[in-house]
Amino acid sequence: MTQHPAAPEEREPRARTGAQAPQAEAPGPAPVLPNVLRFPRSSAVMGEGAHAGEVAHFGGPLREQRLLAQGRAVADLQAVRVLTLTGPDALTWLNSLTTQKIDTLRPGQSTETLVLSPTGHIEHWLRIHDDGERLWLLTDGDAAAALGFLESMKFMMRVELADVSADYQCLGFDAARLEAAPASAAVPGGLPAAIVWADPWPEIGEGSASYAALDLGMPVASPEHPGGEHAFRIAVCDRAALADWDPAAAGLEVVGRDAWEALRIEAWRPGLPEVDHKSLVGELDVLRTAVHLAKGCYRGQEAVARIHNLGQPPRRLVFLHLDGSAHALPAPDAEVRAEVRGAVRAVGRITSAALHHELGPIALALVKRSLPVDEQLLVEVDGGEVITAAPEPIVAAQRENRSGVPKINRDVDQRHR
Repeated sequence: MTQHPAAPEEREPRARTGAQAPQAEAPGPAPVLPNVLRFPRSSAVMGEGAHAGEVAHFGGPLREQRLLAQGRAVADLQAVRVLTLTGPDALTWLNSLTTQKIDTLRPGQSTETLVLSPTGHIEHWLRIHDDGERLWLLTDGDAAAALGFLESMKFMMRVELADVSADYQCLGFDAARLEAAPASAAVPGGLPAAIVWADPWPEIGEGSASYAALDLGMPVASPEHPGGEHAFRIAVCDRAALADWDPAAAGLEVVGRDAWEALRIEAWRPGLPEVDHKSLVGELDVLRTAVHLAKGCYRGQEAVARIHNLGQPPRRLVFLHLDGSAHALPAPDAEVRAEVRGAVRAVGRITSAALHHELGPIALALVKRSLPVDEQLLVEVDGGEVITAAPEPIVAAQRENRSGVPKINRDVDQRHR
């Protein structure tokens, strides 16, 4: 389908209605930025709230998912905000504040990291790419809050932070079927990308460990992990160059955020929609890609180590196959219920849901760790209808303490000197 820029007389894109919009942190005071990407605006259904100004879908979400999975489309991720970090202390300073080992990051390398509260709960989630001159920090959440926290921690360090979202717009694509994949520099159709963030999911990074039942205690991800079917990338494009780029001329179509979310759910890939004020890294299995267990101290490190070495996370992420007889999907935060001690009780909540082009209605949910892994679940959808859900465990209900614990990094651990 040929795509052209919107003509001035075209009507404004329709507001998105109906089913769930992907959850995100409170959007904060940031203004809605102009979307310079070329797409058929008269057929676009736009996001709302934190996703205002971003395409949700074009009325054919299943087709859009297939195109994205085949490497024949790019997803509009206009809501992703872009920060930059420069200065001679950038790597060591950010390493001291967040969960990932960043001080050894190499030019061209991508990773992700978390800012935790002192009690180990997730506060900010940052995707990181090092281009050799600066660090690029991408976030779906409240960029102003993340920037405010980082600015407050600068003290005398030689670092400079900037929000460059007004100059750059993000697009997502799946590189699994691109000829040059999985190289992080590969982009489809000459996309004018300043940098490309390469998602490490579902690799188990050095110094990290898996909480997934599928590969618990293994040094590498299981070949059966559904995340291995995808290679998610986020291209950060200069807005001026992107405005001149024609997707149709490059043989590509533009798809909405909903297609990106459906593939993410299929891949068991946790994101900001899975985060609430109680979220711990072990509950989401994000420790495998965003946390280094032997790098030294950072805020919240003691809580992470205590749960990993001595305990179990109180909740666990599950993948749900939903009953397809309903005409709606469960909304984010919809109750997940099960029979407990002879009565149907709430045992968790839906975090993300989608109608997948192959799997049908699917969802991610956080449930109580003590819930049996094969327990039949119930979920309420719009209108009060209750549907059944068959769970597939992501995070293991039980794991051996210290499974997958890496050796202590003697270069940063002062206790044994």
